[in-house]
Amino acid sequence: MPEEELPDFSEEEAPAAGDKTTDAPEGKKAGNYAAIHASGFRDFLLKPELQRAIVDCGFEHPSEVQHECIPQAILGSDVLCQAKSGMGKTAVFVLACLQQIDCSEKSVKVLVICHTRELAYQIKHEFDRFAKYFADMKTGVVYGGMPIVKDKEMLKDNCPHILIGTPGRVLALLRDKDLKLENLAHFVLDECDKCLDKLDMRRDIQNIFLETAKKKQVMMFSATMTPETRLVCKKFMQDPHEISVDEESKLTLHGLLQYYVKIQEKEKNRKLNDLLDALEFNQVVIFVKSVQRAIALDKLLVECNFPSISIHSGLNQEERIGRYKQFKEFQKRIMVSTDLFGRGIDIERVNIVINYDMPSDSDTYLHRVGRAGRFGTKGLGISFVSSDEDSEVLKKVQERFEVNIQDLPAHIDTTSYINA
Repeated sequence: MPEEELPDFSEEEAPAAGDKTTDAPEGKKAGNYAAIHASGFRDFLLKPELQRAIVDCGFEHPSEVQHECIPQAILGSDVLCQAKSGMGKTAVFVLACLQQIDCSEKSVKVLVICHTRELAYQIKHEFDRFAKYFADMKTGVVYGGMPIVKDKEMLKDNCPHILIGTPGRVLALLRDKDLKLENLAHFVLDECDKCLDKLDMRRDIQNIFLETAKKKQVMMFSATMTPETRLVCKKFMQDPHEISVDEESKLTLHGLLQYYVKIQEKEKNRKLNDLLDALEFNQVVIFVKSVQRAIALDKLLVECNFPSISIHSGLNQEERIGRYKQFKEFQKRIMVSTDLFGRGIDIERVNIVINYDMPSDSDTYLHRVGRAGRFGTKGLGISFVSSDEDSEVLKKVQERFEVNIQDLPAHIDTTSYINA
């Protein structure tokens, strides 16, 4: 089956700010951070409008990364942060920007760049959630695949203070002089490894960066970062506050059970059917390796009366966003996806990820299974291993992240992968 071509880059971890620590019964905080940081968001001395929104969103205890980064970020320091998926990195820059922003001017004050349209859309949603009590705050999102004329009209008639976008579209608007960044105060790069490792995209980002005000705060975030990427990031920054998971082996996912199933290709559908019948799930993401397989598997599941939907690069932009919203709003409980959805997408109710097709490398594995068990909640990852290549990837995952992934047992205790 031909590998799918992913237009518009691939995807990663976004955290979302929306990382909940309140899925557990009273007195038992979900996640393993509450014990470490019993101090709440109150301690950051944020604006009252932000405090109200945080309470509305149900957040109480900052995650480790939020505890580390937010005090520095709200003081305006440059921040370079590596922390695994689902730890609430988005909230760090959303809260830091909203805490410092001055809405009195009609100009773009915050620019957030990320590498996929879905992620841009999601980050805008996070800003909107946390800015709900800021009377004059305007946010906008721009990305390829939508008419550029509409973006130009928005910038002219209703200029946002906060603009989120993909590199190509942001650069196009700058070149046509519709977007002006001379008053920019905060430059944020989410999934910076994805944005800077590809040279053409790095060039776009450098060109955008050159159009911004000299004096600004720069913040970059990612779940995975090579030493080379780290050096590239630092070229954009002045004496950044660096936050990093101590060792790579700590990039495991707390509370996530991981298993594999040795299986022949032709047995996958039957096994998947059995698993979906046997397991208790809120929502499931099933990853496949190509657009064709996503379409075919989704069709099969729907025929078997499963509440399934698929998302892949073969859909136009509006359709992709529409399906993402349906899933996020719990109208569908099963999502069949290509790796388009593997990074940065945050759906709080996903507690099971199934690798119907094994990913091609250990990074992708981490990002995929990171859809389940986010923010210290429980989850389950199951991988179908049907070739020598699959076994090799599994071996690399276990070595790299020091995790022992075992053969799927006949019965899994429900309480081990669903929060009470």
